[in-house]
Amino acid sequence: MPEIIGVRFRSAGKVYYFDPGGVAVDKGDKVIVETARGIECGETVIPNRQIPDGEFSQPLKKMIRKAGGDDLIRVEQNHEKEEGALAICAEKIKKHGLEMKLIGAEYTFDNNKILFYFTADGRVDFRDLVKDLASVLRTRIELRQVGVRDEAKMLGGLGTCGRTFCCATFLDEFQPVSIKMAKEQGLSLNPTKISGTCGRLMCCLKYEQDAYEDLYRSTPQAGSIVQTPEGRGVITDTALLTGMLKISIEGPGGNVTSSYHKSQVKVLNNAL
Repeated sequence: MPEIIGVRFRSAGKVYYFDPGGVAVDKGDKVIVETARGIECGETVIPNRQIPDGEFSQPLKKMIRKAGGDDLIRVEQNHEKEEGALAICAEKIKKHGLEMKLIGAEYTFDNNKILFYFTADGRVDFRDLVKDLASVLRTRIELRQVGVRDEAKMLGGLGTCGRTFCCATFLDEFQPVSIKMAKEQGLSLNPTKISGTCGRLMCCLKYEQDAYEDLYRSTPQAGSIVQTPEGRGVITDTALLTGMLKISIEGPGGNVTSSYHKSQVKVLNNAL
């Protein structure tokens, strides 16, 4: 079976796969590889692993080498150059009067290209800006417009929960999030309470949704008729996370509301 390694080029970024060429690579090792952007230095997050034949439709590119001391020095030098390039780009954006917000800059490992990331409300004609930057920086220039979620991922920060952004720590890809998820999770539909710092619906709504769907399947809904130790009753309210049910039970003196765990009752007629 063919062998692969998984490489990531930025924190919480997407994992890309390469052929190690028979070289043993440990998790955390820095490696030099060829990508669509050029020669890059990335961190190994998946060490040597064999995979079934045909799992990848196209042949994987081979790892060039494990990064040595000189390679790591170059990476640090590139980061230092990026600081200067950002300042130059910001100055040129102001000079050209462009409505765009500069987010970050990245040199490729071989210095053949520098990428500038920005956000903007609409399309931006930056052709003159690219020419101006190329004449100063003397390398290939690429400007890439990103969305507000990508901006939050790149810049990082603290969410409303008080923890570091999920997108900047472990979410390698964004998933679609809908208002329906907030409804099913019993959350307030106030946009300020269910939106992240980026202004979009919180990513955690998506990866918590599966747990809520499982709870919905195993929890009788309001309006269901159930048999309790005290007799037959109707569920008036449910607490999905705890599994507790409020049940209205008809008695001689009128209806009495009692609380039971879902494991203590038998569903006679589910409202759904």
